Amino acid sequence: MSFKYAFALTGGISSGKSTVVALLKDSGFKVIDADKIAHDILDEEYQAIGRLFGEDLVKEKTVDRKQLGALVFADPEKRKALEALLHPLIYTRIAEKSAILDKEAKPYIVDIPLFYEGGRYEIDKVIVVYASRVQQLERLMQRDGFSKKEALSRLDAQMDIEEKRLNASYVIDNSGDLTQLTAETERVISEIAKEKA
Repeated sequence: MSFKYAFALTGGISSGKSTVVALLKDSGFKVIDADKIAHDILDEEYQAIGRLFGEDLVKEKTVDRKQLGALVFADPEKRKALEALLHPLIYTRIAEKSAILDKEAKPYIVDIPLFYEGGRYEIDKVIVVYASRVQQLERLMQRDGFSKKEALSRLDAQMDIEEKRLNASYVIDNSGDLTQLTAETERVISEIAKEKA
């Protein structure tokens, strides 16, 4: 059984999850990165991607992720087709890595952006990195250069951040600056340590 010592880390797009992951790693947590695994599998499955979405998305056995993203976020059916291909493969690889980390009998993090949306992972303890929808929108447009319409289409593809916050075991509030985010992350690390003591 995988995920015995796992804590899922999730949030909304542009909520500050990457910064929290870096802080958790600095504190000694091992992290399974679902996005990294997804990127690896995406390139491994380049032939299937080409068949499903067009060969022009594949350059030298590598998928053009930006072009694919624009395509699937504009068309819910295409997004479902991509998820149907990738999500079972991603799950299997994460579960394999989890089984290895469980042998250490110490808490570790599984960084899964779409934890709630996928409903696939048997992890009881969930950390949500929180920023308001307005902050997410501003950060996403600033960070990735999206138009408001493009940014909203990505936000709308995820469960609302307020709902994630309500379902969380732990909330790391990233509505302030880096100092506040660091303090919030340290508070949650202390809570995890107490629980596992």
